[in-house]
Amino acid sequence: MKALIFAAGLVAAAGALPSSAQAQNYPWCAVYGGGRGGGGQNCGFSTFEQCMAALSGQGGFCNRNTQFVPPAGPRAHYRRHHRHYSED
Repeated sequence: MKALIFAAGLVAAAGALPSSAQAQNYPWCAVYGGGRGGGGQNCGFSTFEQCMAALSGQGGFCNRNTQFVPPAGPRAHYRRHHRHYSED
């Protein structure tokens, strides 16, 4: 009985573990002005407007994220072209 409870506990614990982490993938980065060689960067913005709002009152600028990879969209559907040849 103890083994069954222990096994059930392991299954529950494994289900609670987070899945593999994925990096944020957003197209805009806020570059904060930090004065004497300081500052930071946050590449977590979907739009330029979101990025600018985050910088409001703090100084800095927004750049496009050079590491941004857009999500895969639907694949294009290609029609096969069949040629019909007539026999003379």
